[in-house]
Amino acid sequence: MIEQLHQDFLQYLDHQKVTYRRYVWDTIKHNDKLIGIVGARGVGKTTYILQYLESLSEIPLHKKLYISADSLEVVDSSLLEIAKHFSALGGQVLAIDEIHKYKNFERELKQIYDMLDLKVIFSGSSAIELEHSKADLSRRAVLYPMNGLSYREFLEIKLGIELKSYSLEEILSNHLEIAYELKKELKPLEHWREYLEYGFYPFYFQEPSTYSKKLKETINIVIETDIPSIFTIKYENIVNLKRLVKLICQSEPFKLNIKELSAKIGTDRDTLYLYMNYLNRGKIFNILRSKTKGDNIFLKPDKIYLNNSNLNYAYCNESKIGTLRETFFANQLQTEHEVTIPKKGDFLIDDKYLFEIGGKNKSFKQIKDIENSFVVSDHIESGFGHKIPLWLFGFLY
Repeated sequence: MIEQLHQDFLQYLDHQKVTYRRYVWDTIKHNDKLIGIVGARGVGKTTYILQYLESLSEIPLHKKLYISADSLEVVDSSLLEIAKHFSALGGQVLAIDEIHKYKNFERELKQIYDMLDLKVIFSGSSAIELEHSKADLSRRAVLYPMNGLSYREFLEIKLGIELKSYSLEEILSNHLEIAYELKKELKPLEHWREYLEYGFYPFYFQEPSTYSKKLKETINIVIETDIPSIFTIKYENIVNLKRLVKLICQSEPFKLNIKELSAKIGTDRDTLYLYMNYLNRGKIFNILRSKTKGDNIFLKPDKIYLNNSNLNYAYCNESKIGTLRETFFANQLQTEHEVTIPKKGDFLIDDKYLFEIGGKNKSFKQIKDIENSFVVSDHIESGFGHKIPLWLFGFLY
């Protein structure tokens, strides 16, 4: 069986043509024995794993192995048995893709970690959680979330150039100089609308003409396969998840009517909140609450966005520009920061920085005289003082 799995691995390597390395290469500590990459379907987890295995040039090919947890060979055997056999043959690095598809993967990963001298890297849906109640795997595995393409990464791939990323503090304190330097390399707004509509998922660059179709297919797989593999939901209720995505897409983020949504979905309030949580964990929704509400999923969210602006274009008949701007900002900031909803302004970051999002003429009226408050404006190349261009927050990673 290992021989067949290895032949499949070599075929995956042959078809792996992507050379661009995502931002996670600079964040993952590859010396750890058990590493998990979690994120939305389509953001490039499989590509990263194959690139990582290729990068281990000092390790012979026969001592590296990539498997997909939903393959027939794995389904008919077990992760532990495969790992034991591979280790006995001198294997050193085992990569397991789509691990959320494998039942009780937590228990078997713990056994592999404890029993074998084997480095394991795995990928899975962003919806999985390694809790202490699940084989105590959370003490052993280090999880790294992976977001879709930032505007910086999108431009690097599209233009074939290298661009620096900046911390939030660098942007807030030095945005005028940063924008000035970047404008020597590119026109910041030239590809901005293309990114908002098409640029979040790396597979856009494989075949741009079929991107929208592939995106809808990807989200359908998340709803029909990934979410049911993790959460208890009856097959006949999956259609309600799809219906909910459409309804949220048509709603204003700040005008949620839970009673009306429950009626349209045909379910009670608590079940609706569960569905929202599933879609949030699956990176289709982005649910935001005030600091006081915490993570209680059975409290009404303050705002619900789709996870990224590409989904708005794919699912909404008409995408409102204000929603698109806020969707982008929240998504990019959540990669490294805590995003909550304040009493005044649009977003509170790390319980410290207050932001109001708008167009080029957006004023400070709503956040006047509030410390550490900023206006983030679309349709401007450069800002001044506490007014910062929206596109620049696409350079956080």
